[in-house]
Amino acid sequence: MTSAPTTAPSIRDLPPDPQPGAPRFAALDALRFFAAAAVVLHHFTARANPSWGIPVNEAFPTFHTYTAWGAFGVDLFFVISGFVILMTSWGRDVPAFVSSRVSRLFPAFWVCVLLSGFLLVVLWPEGKPMTLTQVAANLTMMHPAIGMGHVDGVYWTLWAELRFYVLIAVFMAIGMTRARILAFALLWPPVAAIADRSGADFLATVLISDYAPLFAGGMMLFLVLREPRSLVPWLVLGSNVLLGMAWSGGHSAWRIEQTTSVPIGQTSASIAIVVCFALVAVAVLTPLKRISWRWMTTLGALTYPLYLIHEYWGWWFIRNVHAYVPSYVALGIAIAAVLLMAWLINRFVERPFARPLRRAVERSLRSTASPLTNP
Repeated sequence: MTSAPTTAPSIRDLPPDPQPGAPRFAALDALRFFAAAAVVLHHFTARANPSWGIPVNEAFPTFHTYTAWGAFGVDLFFVISGFVILMTSWGRDVPAFVSSRVSRLFPAFWVCVLLSGFLLVVLWPEGKPMTLTQVAANLTMMHPAIGMGHVDGVYWTLWAELRFYVLIAVFMAIGMTRARILAFALLWPPVAAIADRSGADFLATVLISDYAPLFAGGMMLFLVLREPRSLVPWLVLGSNVLLGMAWSGGHSAWRIEQTTSVPIGQTSASIAIVVCFALVAVAVLTPLKRISWRWMTTLGALTYPLYLIHEYWGWWFIRNVHAYVPSYVALGIAIAAVLLMAWLINRFVERPFARPLRRAVERSLRSTASPLTNP
């Protein structure tokens, strides 16, 4: 009988990924696109907006009662993000992680901010009053920290994602071990909820209090993938699912009820949160994880630019064509238009610029750190 190790194993001491060399989980890419499509339909056909000229529930009297639930696509994104971000930070150092996130987020984001800013300042200022100062501040993605509003409403989720990335980067700098990951995922969400309930607003903001269980639960899905027979990751996952049902589900239900005419009860919201976790689990823990269909990866590549560009540009297209065609035709035109814009952004911005930006950022971070680590 051997004695237990005296220290927790580091990330590099753990077994290799289940699919070494696999570029990505294609089913997870398809799920990401499904989440984005659900949000698009929610914004176009359920959320109150100025584009139809009539209340949206009159334009889609039955359809909107279903697409209102598409707002839970955001919750699904957060669970996926918890899984993906732990996977991308696994075995890497801080410069590699930061450069991968910067190159993934910012090229498309900068273009979409400028496009949406042009729309709202020049083409459609009555759609949402916007100033050039607000557009410029949004380019940093840190604008909520200085009290600036979002150019596009969907950017609130990027602010949540960015705070999660910072937490992970700090965690990596301190030292990411299996035991610390488990402790972090177990303690972070309830501490964030307590901070929110006690009025510690700054701490609640830093800890992403409303959606911490979704990120932490996604992280645990990655540990479960690596250690399916280990009980502790399953237990921590379960605690986050339960807290997500009670806490995040309520916040999401409130968010939907504030922007649509569809009431979402706590029980229904809790079920929706369970479905979000279940969908990610099916995509990464079942034989579906071995699927490598190219069309899924293609859809995954369109997800981020589609999410960034769709809201105000989609409403603008609807506003300009709805007077001439029926509602569902206008909806189809708007969806086709924003999909085309997403493809163009992916093809001519993300693909050519992401990799050079990643190399440049990583090189700069390493050269900055070298004098500190090698005097």
